[in-house]
Amino acid sequence: MSHSGNTSATATPHLPFTDTGLPGLDPRWSTTVEVASNAACEPVRGRLRRWHVLDNISVLEAEGKQPVGTILAVHGNPTWSYLWRDVITAATEAEHPWRVVAVDHLDMGFSERTGLNRRYEDRIQDLSDLTAALGLDDEDRVVTLAHDWGGLISMGWAELHPRAHAGIIMTNTAIHHDPATGPIPAPLRLALAPAVHGSLTSKSKAFLNVSVTLVDSGIPEEIQDAFEAPYATAERRQGIQNFVADIPAFEGHPSNSRYERTAAWVATATVPALLLWGTKDPVFKEQYLQDVMQRLPQATVHRYEGANHLLPQDRPVQEPILRWLTETFVDDTTHRQQHQAARPGGTSDPLPADFKPFHMGLSERAAQQAHAWEVATADMGPATNNNEPAVKKRLSWTELDQRVNSIASGLLNVGVRPGDRINLMVPPGTDLTTMIYACFRIGAVIVVADTGLGAKGLSRALKGASPKWLVGIPRALAAAKAFGWPGTRISVTGMDPVRAKALGVEHTVRELAKSQPIPFPELDPEADAAVLFTSGSTGPAKGVVYTQRQMAAMRDAVAAVCGLRPGTGLVAAFAPFALLAPAMGAASVTPDMDVTKPRTLTARALADAAGAIEATSVFASPAAIVNILATQGELSEHQRQALGNVKLMLSAGAPLPPTLLEDLQDLLPNAVLHTPYGMTECLPLTDVDLPTIREATVDAQPQDPESGLHGSPRVEGAGSGVCVGTPVPGATIRIRPLDHDGVPAGDLTEEPGVLGEIVAQAPHMKDRYDNLWITENESTRVAGWHSTSDVGHFDAKGRLWVEGRLSHVLHTAAGVVAPVAAEHAAGDVPGVGRTAIVGVGRKGAQVPVAVCETQPASRSVGLARPALAAKVRAAVVEATGLDLAAVLVLKAHPTDVRHNSKIDRTLLAEWAESALGGGKIKNP
Repeated sequence: MSHSGNTSATATPHLPFTDTGLPGLDPRWSTTVEVASNAACEPVRGRLRRWHVLDNISVLEAEGKQPVGTILAVHGNPTWSYLWRDVITAATEAEHPWRVVAVDHLDMGFSERTGLNRRYEDRIQDLSDLTAALGLDDEDRVVTLAHDWGGLISMGWAELHPRAHAGIIMTNTAIHHDPATGPIPAPLRLALAPAVHGSLTSKSKAFLNVSVTLVDSGIPEEIQDAFEAPYATAERRQGIQNFVADIPAFEGHPSNSRYERTAAWVATATVPALLLWGTKDPVFKEQYLQDVMQRLPQATVHRYEGANHLLPQDRPVQEPILRWLTETFVDDTTHRQQHQAARPGGTSDPLPADFKPFHMGLSERAAQQAHAWEVATADMGPATNNNEPAVKKRLSWTELDQRVNSIASGLLNVGVRPGDRINLMVPPGTDLTTMIYACFRIGAVIVVADTGLGAKGLSRALKGASPKWLVGIPRALAAAKAFGWPGTRISVTGMDPVRAKALGVEHTVRELAKSQPIPFPELDPEADAAVLFTSGSTGPAKGVVYTQRQMAAMRDAVAAVCGLRPGTGLVAAFAPFALLAPAMGAASVTPDMDVTKPRTLTARALADAAGAIEATSVFASPAAIVNILATQGELSEHQRQALGNVKLMLSAGAPLPPTLLEDLQDLLPNAVLHTPYGMTECLPLTDVDLPTIREATVDAQPQDPESGLHGSPRVEGAGSGVCVGTPVPGATIRIRPLDHDGVPAGDLTEEPGVLGEIVAQAPHMKDRYDNLWITENESTRVAGWHSTSDVGHFDAKGRLWVEGRLSHVLHTAAGVVAPVAAEHAAGDVPGVGRTAIVGVGRKGAQVPVAVCETQPASRSVGLARPALAAKVRAAVVEATGLDLAAVLVLKAHPTDVRHNSKIDRTLLAEWAESALGGGKIKNP
């Protein structure tokens, strides 16, 4: 959403230089300064030049506020100091205020038009002349804040002022362009083209118009007018043209040597840094962020997914900027330091000395003579054989261990180093298992994203993670070429030279596997080990970083829940679980299916996979289970026997109706059914089995049958959600109660029946979100805990009941209402399938609307037939007391790509509001 700034309620502010309104700008900030210029371009050194700056020092002094330090805000081309108006307001009003000096470069904004061609080195000298005149050189806490060209100029200034310079904040900019990555971005090449350079940049407003409207959701007309106010004529736009011309696009450019010097200096800077970046910028793309991150490894980073080039206009960056300044220069510790100290195993809790690397279970199993040649993993073919499992390939523990060692050695030989990120674009199976454990063995960081995210989602995820290496099958390598995914290419399969060159392939796994084992680096338990991505069901998929120690803790937690130990076997119809089993010395296999589409798993494919490794455990998503049950009639005798050997069945990702669990129990008569609860950030958190679910169902019944289903339950707190059991060993869960506005607040509690956000801590909890500093701070707002954004409550037996997502809570006139209990009641109506209860209207006055799938699937979308609507309304009122405003039906709910089970209620709420408001009704 475009951020328009604070506008006076009575009149739009103006400056003496223009009749154009300037929303959000306080005229008291505006001042002009006469400064002697020492720039090399000046015909006469020392000539006075008039600068326009926005400076809040007079306001701070009038209000008796002492600033913590000074923010030197430097704009780029073709904006002006107006870009920083919201930062100035926030810095002035903050509990710990800052002085902000936001400059207009000479020939830009409302500063003097000198008529000279000021190059990069001149701009550095200009800024130095100004800060000397303002007395900033004598300070010891000046933080540079820059955007676009301002990044390079501010860093050139910082190099010359080491005593004053205390910190760096940059938004979409570039410090260096590596010619090896290709030419400069296309928009800049166009603006530099001799035939149109002057026409685009000064003779017309074309470059100006485009640049100031690079905002995700558009820019209000009055704000665009304000940005363009200083550039009304071609003469006043000459500085824009000169700025573009000064881009060092080739080696012999006059500004190139000074530009290279600054870029090299930035890599030596040790001051704290904050990088805020809009990911849709067509000019300063991901490669420029990655370059700055490499030069400033100490930087705190937040990538705003979907934000464009003009980030300070596109997002309210003033809030994180002031938060970071306070943490860095006022508080004794940062929020992350507080969180790390408070979490299990933090700095206040000594780390266990018996760290066992994630991959050790594989080597230990291979070293056991009695078991070394047992099956460790296998690749499955189509389940068409009625006599035996369709196995395409098997690897014993010895073969897997040897292959892992060879490939790990090969990776080291081609230049992979501990800490390097490796994107694995390989389907689940023996190849993926081998690559994962080879990476863990040498301390490389695996990057694993679902191909089900689609090309756009994958591109967003992979460019954000910025892996140094990419290992893939040919189809993935072709996609990487087409979409510009980063990383040196390694092909899983052999490849002829012509095709390898076309796809940019430099190595193959076949070549790596020929390497002789060499000594491996010692692993650092606190080093990054994996970047796993969320499902994308609640927004763009987020990268979740785990350290070596946290991955080892996840292994141990999953082993406890799944009953996995040496000699057992796991069928994993969910890719993340497949990577865990060999770490426990347990065999693993992925069934013949499209793992990005869980509904493609058939009962025959599941049974074949179980038979291939004599599996004792199975993990499958709810969507997969629906199809397994639907196709069970196709099972052969040997396949039924294989399923009869399964002792444990697990499913997670979305709630499973008890009736479905009962049907599954019939198919797996010797298995204990578990539905653990967790998320990519902490998996697993709780566990519950079918007998406990049955018990909880009884406990949720009303004490007094005549009071109706929403009377007091037999056990306090039981009901109104999905029972997910009790915490797994090592995990702790609490509830942070919701206030009247639906905001988590107050002390953490275990009190039965209290609705709130579920917060958790565990040794296997994520380390952080990847390059999402703001999101990470939000998720750890209670230090030491992960705020899950799920809502729920405990019952008196200590069981957790999940009631939906925080963002899906309804904000009615009577207060906040979680949707799950009403959804279950609606779903129990004959003829009704999955149901989502969404809120329609403004917060505080929302009305509940049921959006239902039907059985059989409805041929139309829109209002339900009156008879069905009446039944759904009655069921929901009886169970929860909630009075539905409408009942809508559709063909199929929009769901997440990973589990095909999590309903996108945010999208449904928008659809329902449109449908009920008279909009065109079509399937969402």
